[in-house]
Amino acid sequence: MSVKSEERKIKTTSFIFLSAVGVLWIAPLIWILSTSLKPESAAISWPIRWIPETPTLKNYIDVISNTSEAPILKWFVNSLFIAVSHTVLVLFIASLAAYAYSRLEFKGRDKIFWSLMATMMIPPIMNLIPAYSIVNFLGWIDTPWAMIIPGLGGVFGIFLLRQFFLGIPKELEEAAIIDGATLFQIYWKIILPLSKPALVVLALFTFMGNWNDFLWPLIVTNSIEMRTLPVGLSILQGTYNIQYAKMMAATFISAVPVLILFLLAQRFFVKGISLSGVKG
Repeated sequence: MSVKSEERKIKTTSFIFLSAVGVLWIAPLIWILSTSLKPESAAISWPIRWIPETPTLKNYIDVISNTSEAPILKWFVNSLFIAVSHTVLVLFIASLAAYAYSRLEFKGRDKIFWSLMATMMIPPIMNLIPAYSIVNFLGWIDTPWAMIIPGLGGVFGIFLLRQFFLGIPKELEEAAIIDGATLFQIYWKIILPLSKPALVVLALFTFMGNWNDFLWPLIVTNSIEMRTLPVGLSILQGTYNIQYAKMMAATFISAVPVLILFLLAQRFFVKGISLSGVKG
């Protein structure tokens, strides 16, 4: 067997495998959309019909119009504001720290960095009580700050961006220094523009993590108006006595921003992940 035919066989096998995995991953989303367009009687019928016989938007209208018991639009705005604010702050803080750990020379730099990396082995659940105590002391319970500020000190973003920054040629910095640029100008005008793939990947991970978070918003919010979408969906389940069609409509609404973000960022995704591991 020739080398070309062997490569062709590997590519074909890989394509079939990845196509099967892709269908497996997208099937639940298609089922959610299909169920959300069905009347309740058809949503729980058997066998499952992937294409609704009589598509309807009534479930979406009912979910959106119920502003007293389950204000899903308010929850959507809460989640969007909190996730976007948290993501922007994480990008700024993590990129500043990564710039210091990758480009600046100071005593104990590597020891401090790897000490930070060691904290990633601590289970996040162990931070719940200390974090809640701090948030309660600051008077942030039932406010957006309780869901925006905690988590800004995460070290994953620092690690991801540091690895990417290490791959940027130092000659660019040296030329900028000769031209009289300050350290912040180098960071802002040279490092960040060259690091768009890594920044997009970190933004995507951070946004998805905050958008889908359930436990922490459940703990630090009390009023219905301050709930986020994941917490609100659990309330919605009780409100409608598990009416599956309405639940699927609300679930699909909550998935739309993440899908849009991923589609917009997909061309940076693979590049950002691969280049972030070039140097250690």
